[in-house]
Amino acid sequence: VQLQASGGGLVQAEDSLRLSCARPGRSVSSVVMGWFRQAPGKEREIVVGISWSGGSIYYADSVKGRFTITRDNAKNTVYLQMNSLKPEDTAVYYCAAKKYWMSTYSYEYDYWGQGTQVTVSS
Repeated sequence: VQLQASGGGLVQAEDSLRLSCARPGRSVSSVVMGWFRQAPGKEREIVVGISWSGGSIYYADSVKGRFTITRDNAKNTVYLQMNSLKPEDTAVYYCAAKKYWMSTYSYEYDYWGQGTQVTVSS
C-alpha cells in the first residue's frame, strides 16, 4: 500500500479535524503530495498540494486561510489540518502522490490513498 489516509469523521460547523496520509517505507519529501476531495455528485477537486521540496504549496481558494498542509519527513506522513470547517467541506478526502512537478489535476497523480470521509453538520 503506497498511501494510507486517516482522520476523517463527523463534526459540526466551525470544528477542526486533522487528516493524516502515511507513506509507509517511502519518503513524502521525494514526491509531490496532494489532498483531493470528492463530494457526492461532484468531480474530484484538489484541496492542497505540496511540492517534493516543500517550497511550493497550492491551496484551493475555498480552503485558503482555513486548511494547512504540513509534513513530517521522519514519519513519512503528510497532515491536513482543517479548521473552521463548513458543511460544504463535506466530502471523501483522498491523499495522492506523484513524481516531479506540482499539479492540480487528479489524473496526473499516480498513487492514491483509500479515502476518508469528512462530514460537517450545520
